[in-house]
Amino acid sequence: MEQSLINCYNEAKKLYEQHGIDVEKVVEELTEIKISLHCWQGDDVRGFMNKDKELSGGIAVTGSYPGRAGTPEELRSDLEQALSLIPGKHKVNLHAIYADTDEIVDLDELAPRHFEKWVQWAKEQGLGLDFNPTCFSHDKAKDGFTLSHPDPEIREFWIAHCKASRRISEYFGQSLGQPSVNNIWVPDGYKDTPIDRLSPRVRLTESLDEIFSDGINGNYSIDAVESKLFGIGSESYVVGSHEFYMGYALTRGKTICFDAGHFHPTETISNKLSSWLLFGERLLLHVSRPVRWDSDHVVTMDDELLEIARELVRGNLLDRTHIGLDFFDGSINHIAAWVIGTRNTLKALLRAKLEPVDLLKQIEQSGDYTSRLALVEEFKSYPFGAVWDYYCANSGVPVRENWLSEVKRYEHDILSKRG
Repeated sequence: MEQSLINCYNEAKKLYEQHGIDVEKVVEELTEIKISLHCWQGDDVRGFMNKDKELSGGIAVTGSYPGRAGTPEELRSDLEQALSLIPGKHKVNLHAIYADTDEIVDLDELAPRHFEKWVQWAKEQGLGLDFNPTCFSHDKAKDGFTLSHPDPEIREFWIAHCKASRRISEYFGQSLGQPSVNNIWVPDGYKDTPIDRLSPRVRLTESLDEIFSDGINGNYSIDAVESKLFGIGSESYVVGSHEFYMGYALTRGKTICFDAGHFHPTETISNKLSSWLLFGERLLLHVSRPVRWDSDHVVTMDDELLEIARELVRGNLLDRTHIGLDFFDGSINHIAAWVIGTRNTLKALLRAKLEPVDLLKQIEQSGDYTSRLALVEEFKSYPFGAVWDYYCANSGVPVRENWLSEVKRYEHDILSKRG
């Protein structure tokens, strides 16, 4: 490690230690945090089952940057490259359409054997795996409804698929020694205002209850449900709204997923975290960056990302929160998008951990709001970057923007040669 990095780190430590912050402990704690990298950033949400079908379910990817992964082997290689530039040991989040198999199967026929290569790879890399049923881009979802569909035969297909997904998630957790989060999101909704808002929600409730009736070991797989405000084709009504899933998750003991882009454009999720975890056991986060709607831009270190990190740290909520990323940008290098988003998420958590939380709470409780505001603002310019650089160097990954040259080299050597 360069001496200049060590010197900057030591000077930063002195500043933080004046406020009782144990920087070495903070760095050690940061190494234990796992971010779940979403596989679908690597290929623009195409997957390997029915990969020629157009995206549906309100999902759209813009851009045509060359070099996206076209096979499971290419996707795993790209993930390895991204993970080599990110400090820490993390997880990869798979959608069902990313099955690695020569068998011709439909979504309701998927089984653990179709993901054996993914599990073997995760073992070799020391990674965990999360999972998601794919309730979109399929003929049985083309009219915009899946688990709440009025046709019982179509509902049964999606129920079978979600049951199969839970078994796959359980297989991941059992094989890899760390729980796999299985997150259910469906695009069901109406483009225009419906007459009957209740019946689809009754059907969705019944479908979910049937899915969760199968016994799955909670030590290996964690059930999560994800809401959405609206989407393309469901602008006026979404069956699985925030209020629906809040009630469902609380009454069924399930984990809820807060996606940063699934709320009103002026609404943030940072203020919701403590409210949910006051009553719910666990939380799943999909960290994204909406721009006017759920556009899933690459995560930048903006105000909301920092507030999410601060809320988790200040409330001591990290141990009960699973953090995943969810964006898909086809306009830039696919690997760079993973690296930028993950490193920013980790940086935000580091910044939050380098605040004198106990001191700030004491000041607030004493009613000294002047000092509270003054210290919060001053700490924004404290040298967290020196700690981050030290952490990266100590983790064996590039410091600062040096990772970009590695991505460019990989693009020249590997991505540019793909058809």
